[in-house]
Amino acid sequence: MSTEQPYGNAPLFRDLQGDEIGDLEATQIESLCMNCHENGMTRLLLTKIPFFQEIVISSFDCEHCCFSNNEVQPGGRIQDKGCRIVCKIQTPEDMSRQVVKSDSASLRIPELDFEIPANSQKGILTTVEGLISRAVMGLEQDQPVRRIMHPEAAEQIDGFIGKLKNLQPPFQMILDDPTGNSYIENLMAPKKDPSVETQHYTRTHEQDQQLGLSDGNEGELQQEAAEAEGQRSGSEVTVSGGGDTDEDVKDEVLQFAVNCSECNSPAKTNMKVVNIPYFKEVIIMAMVCEACGYRTNEVKSGAGIEPKGRKLSLKITDSSDLSRDVLKSETCGFMIPEIGFELTMGTLGGKFTTLEGLLGNIKDQLSRMHPFVMGDSAPNERAEKMKEFLEKLDKIIACELKVTVVLDDPAGNSYIQNVYAPDPDPEMVVEEYDRTAEQNDELGITDMRTENYT
Repeated sequence: MSTEQPYGNAPLFRDLQGDEIGDLEATQIESLCMNCHENGMTRLLLTKIPFFQEIVISSFDCEHCCFSNNEVQPGGRIQDKGCRIVCKIQTPEDMSRQVVKSDSASLRIPELDFEIPANSQKGILTTVEGLISRAVMGLEQDQPVRRIMHPEAAEQIDGFIGKLKNLQPPFQMILDDPTGNSYIENLMAPKKDPSVETQHYTRTHEQDQQLGLSDGNEGELQQEAAEAEGQRSGSEVTVSGGGDTDEDVKDEVLQFAVNCSECNSPAKTNMKVVNIPYFKEVIIMAMVCEACGYRTNEVKSGAGIEPKGRKLSLKITDSSDLSRDVLKSETCGFMIPEIGFELTMGTLGGKFTTLEGLLGNIKDQLSRMHPFVMGDSAPNERAEKMKEFLEKLDKIIACELKVTVVLDDPAGNSYIQNVYAPDPDPEMVVEEYDRTAEQNDELGITDMRTENYT
C-alpha cells in the first residue's frame, strides 16, 4: 500500500497557516446545485482544531445562480473504546470546567431526569455552564409555536426551563460517548480529580451500527461462518506445500495497513510475537508515520486474562532501576504515591519499554490527556502545577528523586523485569489479588460466555 501523499510528505489534517495553504491544497469536486440544478463547485479542506479534533471544511459555490453554502463536519477517528464520564459538580468553580462534547455523545443530569440524546446537537467545545445554557436555548427555540399549538406542553417545558436556569451545585453530569472523543476538564491535573470518573468500555453491536462501523448483516455472516466451520469439523484438514508453522509465524514480522492516529495518513504497523523470560508471550505492534513522523508502539497479551489480578511495586534506588524492562498492558493502572500521581486503566494503552521510557511517555502524553492546562490560554495556577509536576518527573528520570512506582493490572498481564531472576527481587513486591465485581465488569468477564460453543 502506497503511503505517498498528494501534497508531499505532509499530514492529511494540518493546522491552518495562511502562508502555507494555497488553492491547490483544497480538493475541488464538481457537484449539483440544489438551488438551480446546474453544476457548481464544492471545495473541501482538511484541518484540525487544536486540542479538539480534525474537521472537514466544505464550501459550495454555484456560478449560475450565485448560491453558496459552507459547513463543518467532524473528521476525527473513532477511538477503540467508548467513554463514560461522570462529573460531580459540587462548587461554582466546577461550572467553569471545560467540556468537549462530540456529536455522538449523550448528556444526562440525573437530578433533573434530563437527557440530551446522542446526535441531537453538533459537537461543541464549551463549559459545564455553557452546556446548560445551550440546552435552555434549545428548549426555548420553539416555545412560541408550542404556546399556540400545545399550550399545556409549553407550560410544562417553561417550568423545566426554570429548573435548568436555576440549577446550582451539587449535581451530577454524565457524558456518554461511544466514539471516545468527549472530555471533561480535570481541575486537579496532573493529579487524579476525585470529582471526575472516566470509564472506557467496549461498544455494543448496536452502537457500532449507529457509528457506521458495522452493518446489520454481521450476524448473518457470523452464522454462515459457524455453519461452514461445522461442516469442516468432521473432516481432517491437511496443509501442503510450504504452509507456515507456529514457529515460522513467531519468527516473522507481520505488516498490515492502518491510518495514523495523529494525521489520518496511510501507514503500516509491524507486529511480532515476543517471549518475555520468566513471564509470557506478548504481541508487540509498532507504527511509524512517514507523513508526520509520529511513532507509537503497543503491546497486547498473547495469553488472555489471568485468573487473578497482579500488583507490582518497585522502589527506585539507583539509575540502573530505570533501565529495567517494563510491560504495561492496556488494562494496567500506573501510580507514583510520593507525588500523588495516578494513571487509570486504559490510559496510554499497552507499552513494552524501559521504566525510563515509560516515564518519558507519560511526560509526552500529559498535554494530550490534560489539554486545558497547557498553552497560553491555561490559567496561571494550573499551568504552574503542571510545570512543577513535569520538573518532578524530570528529577525521577535523572534519579534525583527516589520514589516507588506501582503497576496495578486487574488482568494480570503486566510485568517489571526482575534483575535477580530466578531469585526474588528485594526492591520489588509482587502481589496477586482477587478482582472485584467492578473490575470483572470493566474487563468484560461478567458477560463473557465460555459454554455451549458446539
